[in-house]
Amino acid sequence: MYPDHTHQAPDKRAMTIHQPTPIQPVIAAPAPLVPVQPGTIPAVASIVLPDGRVVTGYAINPLHPEPVTTPPAVSRTAVNVALGGVGFLAVCGGLLLLTTFITALTTLITQLITLAAVIFGGWIAVQIFGASGHKGGTTINARKAVIKRNKFYG
Repeated sequence: MYPDHTHQAPDKRAMTIHQPTPIQPVIAAPAPLVPVQPGTIPAVASIVLPDGRVVTGYAINPLHPEPVTTPPAVSRTAVNVALGGVGFLAVCGGLLLLTTFITALTTLITQLITLAAVIFGGWIAVQIFGASGHKGGTTINARKAVIKRNKFYG
């Protein structure tokens, strides 16, 4: 079937072929959105293109890109692991010193208790077995006593 819904072929001499004009694509980064404060209207700008067309739109201030920071020579993870290891060694050394201190303190206390026991025991022995004379008190001279028929003869 033909486009004019007839069964006859159209005349090829009367056809005109139109070629579309290609549009050159503009390669540019998309414009960033600029936040607008409420109550303010940005200025409208118009640009005349070289072919005579006029493009109207809002003026956008260009954004300045953030400065590129170079990564550090050593990763932060490696630094954190190293600092953790140093801290662990410091804690282990401190614990070793603490246990040594506690052992020495225990030995000192044990020796002081032993010294006190020896001194106190010596003082008690001197008090009991001292050879000094009588310093007073009651003297009892025991004699041979005879008891006959429930009577004491002393």
